[in-house]
Amino acid sequence: MVGSRSGAALVGPSIAPGMAYSAFRSGNESGRPRMPVHWRSIVKLAPWEYLFVAFNSRNFHDLFYPIWIASLLLLVAVVVLYNVRTRQLHKHPPYLDLYEWMLWTGVITFGLLLIFSVFVFDFIFVLATIVIGCGVFVWARFRRFPPMFAAYETKLAKARYFSRMKYAKPEATIRSKSTKRARRRR
Repeated sequence: MVGSRSGAALVGPSIAPGMAYSAFRSGNESGRPRMPVHWRSIVKLAPWEYLFVAFNSRNFHDLFYPIWIASLLLLVAVVVLYNVRTRQLHKHPPYLDLYEWMLWTGVITFGLLLIFSVFVFDFIFVLATIVIGCGVFVWARFRRFPPMFAAYETKLAKARYFSRMKYAKPEATIRSKSTKRARRRR
């Protein structure tokens, strides 16, 4: 019997040859373990040729599910963020404009990525949408709106200063008696 002990001596291997390291060995004699077929990357095209391959789970098994799941989650996050922040900042128009830009950029970008995943477009459209969408997010947040925020903060500071100056003296809010008499004249 293979793998059993007869007395004190070992007659054969304790694990059958087809089972021992079967996932890593397939008859190579070099002694190096081989990777299973599903672990190996099958790259048969040049990198630029993958741009014109259909974006699906078979061709892009490592990118397809993370991209469409992240798109769905980020789409929901953008809508929730817009609703929460616009309720908090309803008196500040530049911030409302920023969050409206973020909402529509997110809806367009993540919606297109979901459409590309469902209707199996080429990968070039997916890649272009990700690059352009992220570019618009960064441009709007860090280039377009900071000057508007600075001007708005200056406007608020001036309004607070003049309001403080106007009502600094309590007498400024009380009408004098002479102005009442001048109005009551017949």
